[in-house]
Amino acid sequence: MFEVFSTTEGWVSLLSLSAMEIVLGIDNVIFIAILSGKLALDQQAKARRIGLLVAMLMRLALLFAISWMMQLTAPLFAIGSTEFSGRDLILLLGGFFLIGKATYEIHDKLEGTDVDKGAARKAPSFASVIIQILLVDLVFSLDSVITAVGMAPSISIMVVAMVIAVAVMFAFADPIATFVDRHPTVKILALSFLILIGVMLVAEGMGQHVSKAYIYVAMAFSLGVEFINLRVRKGQSKPVSLHGPRGPASPPHS
Repeated sequence: MFEVFSTTEGWVSLLSLSAMEIVLGIDNVIFIAILSGKLALDQQAKARRIGLLVAMLMRLALLFAISWMMQLTAPLFAIGSTEFSGRDLILLLGGFFLIGKATYEIHDKLEGTDVDKGAARKAPSFASVIIQILLVDLVFSLDSVITAVGMAPSISIMVVAMVIAVAVMFAFADPIATFVDRHPTVKILALSFLILIGVMLVAEGMGQHVSKAYIYVAMAFSLGVEFINLRVRKGQSKPVSLHGPRGPASPPHS
């Protein structure tokens, strides 16, 4: 089973798949960070750990059920000329869930205070947040496993790559969550990314393939601009005059 690691091709495949799984896991980590941020401070780290652990278990379970995974791609019914499989239905439901949830969160951040007229809001329960994380994990796990099956020649490589990717996500989940929670503009940007990913999942479910490269390039560019804005705002502790610094006023001439 592990003889594939004795070849250069096997190691190149492992590194490539690990990198791809880490990239695909970023949006998963962001969504888990946003959902866990609604809990009490002492519950947030626990929710993130449970979410990432379940994400890894789901990926491994789907890998070892590849025969069932292949059945998901078989058409179940058709509407007009468009055929829908089990995978398509999962992607459609997951896409609509991401779009709806991210839109609700953006509305809550921008207008929630006015709507509630200052009333204290009831925090979501730990169980409800975990259920939402599980639903998102299922969608992202399906996408991750399908990518792995297409890239790696051996199931052992897929398993090791996914464990590496989740270990990296574990290491960076808390810093990402802290950073997103500390910067409201980054949180809105992250939620906008989730809408974008939701639209991509809906398109995939409708049979329209969208290259993930376009999505991640757009996300990287937006994040780059936002990081520049954060640095600029951090450096501007005092208002900047368009006319340059002025010295002390000269005494009036008599």
